[in-house]
Amino acid sequence: MTPVLAFDIETIPDVAGIRKLHDLPADLSDGEVAEFAFQKRRAASGSDFLPLHLQRVAVISCALREGARFTVWSLAEPQLTEAAIVQRFYDGIEKFSPQLVSWNGGGFDLPVLHYRGLIHGARAPRYWDQGEDDRDFKWNNYISRYHARHLDLMDLLALYQPRANAPLDELAKLMGLPGKLGMDGSAVWGAWQEGRIDEIRDYCETDAVNTFLVYLHFQRLRGVLSQQACADEMARVRAALEDLKQPHWRRFLDAWEH
Repeated sequence: MTPVLAFDIETIPDVAGIRKLHDLPADLSDGEVAEFAFQKRRAASGSDFLPLHLQRVAVISCALREGARFTVWSLAEPQLTEAAIVQRFYDGIEKFSPQLVSWNGGGFDLPVLHYRGLIHGARAPRYWDQGEDDRDFKWNNYISRYHARHLDLMDLLALYQPRANAPLDELAKLMGLPGKLGMDGSAVWGAWQEGRIDEIRDYCETDAVNTFLVYLHFQRLRGVLSQQACADEMARVRAALEDLKQPHWRRFLDAWEH
């Protein structure tokens, strides 16, 4: 069975990069630098959502189904630098060649990782292989939009029509899954400035697990999993989370309908 890796990232403004690009005074605080970038973006587009190359990766959370195990973990600051976070994510792909699963990974997470990987000098030959090293990757790789090694559930379920996109939080809750608990992406920068880094990591981890659970339902929808096999996989996830002691998993399990 091919390992399945559902993942999610959380980002903050690349303050150092914004300082460099605009030659900003050294006495400006990080918050002031970010606000400068937000205002510049609002003036140009009406939104303060920064371009992807100015998004710094603070955490990548992974939910891995491999062998008989289901595990969840995060690569996160301050334990790791951004360069190490990005490289370790690519190293996992190098090791497992997993089925990648995301929600809007093609529109956000992976392009961010591409830019940050370039900036930090990361190496990711397996991820970028399009048949040069492994002929199978010519017909099914991580890069091509309609190939399956990376499955962007949001993109596929909307039939690649942006106007048909659904929010992961709402769809998960409609399916009886927990959805987002206590935070969303718009709150990450504020939480980071207040030092609530653990909360960002916890939020990212629950999003990765929500994505994996939606993937299981999708595999049942397309006939890969039977009703019973899907139920067994869901039970495996629940049992693995029940072994974890962190409070966010208690809340997650409490919000998960049986």
